[in-house]
This record gives sequence, C-alpha cells and structure tokens, in this order.
Amino acid sequence: MLTRRTLIGHGAAVGLLAVSGEALAAGEGAVDGGGERLLLWPGGPAESTPRGLSETISERAPAGAAPDRAIKGVVAPWLDLFRPSQPNGAAIIAVPGGGYEHLAWDKEGLEIARRFAGLGVTALALGYRLPRDGWAGGLDTPLADAQRAVRMVRAMAPGLGVDPARIAVVGFSAGGHLVTKLGAAFAREVYPARDAADRLSARPDLVAAAYPAIMMDRLAGMAPAGQALFGKAMSPAELASQSPYRNVSDNTPPHFLLHAEDDPLVSPEHTLAMRAALVAKKRTVETHLLPTGGHGFGLRLKAGTPGADWPDQLLAFGRLTGWMR
Repeated sequence: MLTRRTLIGHGAAVGLLAVSGEALAAGEGAVDGGGERLLLWPGGPAESTPRGLSETISERAPAGAAPDRAIKGVVAPWLDLFRPSQPNGAAIIAVPGGGYEHLAWDKEGLEIARRFAGLGVTALALGYRLPRDGWAGGLDTPLADAQRAVRMVRAMAPGLGVDPARIAVVGFSAGGHLVTKLGAAFAREVYPARDAADRLSARPDLVAAAYPAIMMDRLAGMAPAGQALFGKAMSPAELASQSPYRNVSDNTPPHFLLHAEDDPLVSPEHTLAMRAALVAKKRTVETHLLPTGGHGFGLRLKAGTPGADWPDQLLAFGRLTGWMR
C-alpha cells in the first residue's frame, strides 16, 4: 500500500509544487459545471497524433432532457477538477465509458465528479484518448492517460487538500475496463516519464467499476478479434493480457463492483469473473448485482430503486478500506 513515506522514498516530494503549477498553468480555466481543466500532457502526449484526428462533441439527449454529450477524437487528454467546499482528504477520478469509441461525458464524467464533490471528495473527470482513433499504443494509450491522471492527482495532493494515499478511480463500461486494468497494470511502463509526477506510483487506493467489460479474451472466437472495440485485430494472448480478471495480483487494490442483471450490452458474468479473481487472490471486494438498471445508468437510476444510492455505498466501502475516514 502506498504511504507518505513511500512517496518521499520515490524522491518526488521536491517536484510536487512545480508539477501542480505546471498542470494548472496548462489548463483552460473554468469548465461547464464549475470545474477547472488540467491538461495531462502539457505540450502534448509523447505519441504522434493520428492524421486528421480532431475532437468533436455531440449532444444525444432530446430537447429538455438532462445533457448527454458524447466526445470523440480526444487529442489533448485532460482532468476536470471539482473542489468540495470542505475537502475530507479523499479524491476520486471518474472515467466515463463509451465503448472506446466516444466518452459519455455528462452521464459518466461530469455528473459523477460533481456528485462526489458534493459529498466532500475532491473529484475529477478524466477525458482520455480512445484506441479506436488509431493511436500507436492501442489499448495502452488510455492506460497511459489513466496512469498519468493518478500520478498527477498524487503530485498535486498537498495543494488540493488530498491525502496522497487516498485516491480512488471509478469507471463505467469501457471506463470500467480501463480502471480495472489500471488496478492490475498500474506498474506497467506504457509511456516515457515526463516530470516529477511520473516518479510516483500510479496505483489507485480503491477501484470502483460499474457494468465493466472484463473478459476481453471472450472475443478470441470473433473475427477479427477485438476489431470493433480496439480498432485492430488482436491475438488470443493479447486479448488475455487486456482481460483484468486474468491479471489480478497480490497488490491489486480493493474493488467495488456494480452491475445490473438485465444489462443488454455487457453481461454481469464480466463482473462475476472479476469478483472471483479478486477473491482467489484474497483481495478486498464488494459486489452489487441489481435486478434492473440496464446499461449506462450512471447516476440516473430512479430514486428509491436498487442501486440508486450506490455512491453512498461506495463511501461506506471506502471507510472499510481506508479510502474514507
């Protein structure tokens, strides 16, 4: 488990304030909903941007309904930061889904971050690059963004009123795949170090995943395997390496898992496979299977129905694991 002593041992303490200032200076000011935008990679990512790629935003909600914007073509990944009025020392990074084709930015990004900020948690929403856009790193490109996001929050922790050993991630659908993969592959080197933040651990202290895609190896029988999700065909060995339940270790963080039994897109078998792998390694896990809810519900389950209060359940689990105090 990461501790403050571990942070100092990594030799990172000297650069914390410098990293924080650089990230804030590189941001774009206030964003929708009262947040602050921080760029993950000041000066741009190490990977070359795929030819012709540009960011687009489309509104999918009917007139008068809550916003439901989809973001495609992310080029300059970012974190949108929401500061609570009374920080309790914990932080959480919301990672939206969208089938690795787009980001469900309102339902699984901004709404999640604002909700947790209202509960006293320093909350951020991650805008990450999508493997289907042709990045050379493939599925390791969003992993690089997720690792960098955790390291940046850890580096900026003193200025945010955050305990650097109390950083959680919560992901949805494809974002659920990304955060569970991060929980298993936080130490994998997938990008060249940029600054002092990259000397810090990318291990989240808690992973929460809602309706996550876990069993990528199930695609092995499809032709071409993985093409639709990842933008290129992948071998059975590659698909297995992208299946978080196959890569749980003795250092995998505690997990909070949430899935609806009637999910038409991602079977709850994915969550059950992840739970079984965590239990086999004696890792702490809490699992919620809802009778109804479908896919992509975020915070939009009807009040009073099963699962509608999942953020409160996550906070309770966090008190068990030490993320909340």
